[in-house]
Amino acid sequence: MANQNDSFIDEVTDELRRDRLYGVMRRYGWIVILAILAIVGATAWREYSRAQERAEAEAWGDAVLAAEEGADPAALLAIDPQGSAGREALAGLLAAGVQADDPAAAAEALRAVGGDAPQGALAELAQLKLVMLDGQNMDASVRDEMLTRLSRAGAPFELLALEQKAVALIGAGRPDDAVTLIRQIQDKDGVTQALRLRLSEMMIALGVDPEPADLMPADTMPADTTAAGTTPAAN
Repeated sequence: MANQNDSFIDEVTDELRRDRLYGVMRRYGWIVILAILAIVGATAWREYSRAQERAEAEAWGDAVLAAEEGADPAALLAIDPQGSAGREALAGLLAAGVQADDPAAAAEALRAVGGDAPQGALAELAQLKLVMLDGQNMDASVRDEMLTRLSRAGAPFELLALEQKAVALIGAGRPDDAVTLIRQIQDKDGVTQALRLRLSEMMIALGVDPEPADLMPADTMPADTTAAGTTPAAN
């Protein structure tokens, strides 16, 4: 009898739990449905937006390639950057590149990208290329200020800007200062083999050993035949 009563109580309890659950679902179920619909809708919109951005980027890239193949700087600059400063800067750099045979026009295109106070890696690259292309024709103070900014610690083109500072020092008739700067560059981390070769060539052009003996590792120094315990060979 007790078992029958317990079973009946359990059934009643389960029924009450189901009724409460159904009540909660009837009262708050629409909120759950709305939340699910919102999540699904947001996911679908995000995927749609990404697809649109990808399609726009591909269309812009195709237009840039077509203009670049036609070597038409005006066409490159006329491509709608679609509100992207990076795309506008890249188009300007490419326009300068296709005008390599016209330094004045290329320099103008680079000035349009870099502006007076460059922001971002592409803008700084434009100013660095401008110094490399037209540095000799620039006001010395403007060139120095630009290179000082571009060669600040941690700048994206720090080492290349320092190289241009060395070139400027040579052009200003300050070879000793140029040699000192070149050696400082050589001691920095991240110097590529190509840059190291160019720096060595600059040292040689200045009549200086690119690897002076006092800077060479001890294990590469030539043996001293007059060291203790060694006597020069008799003639």
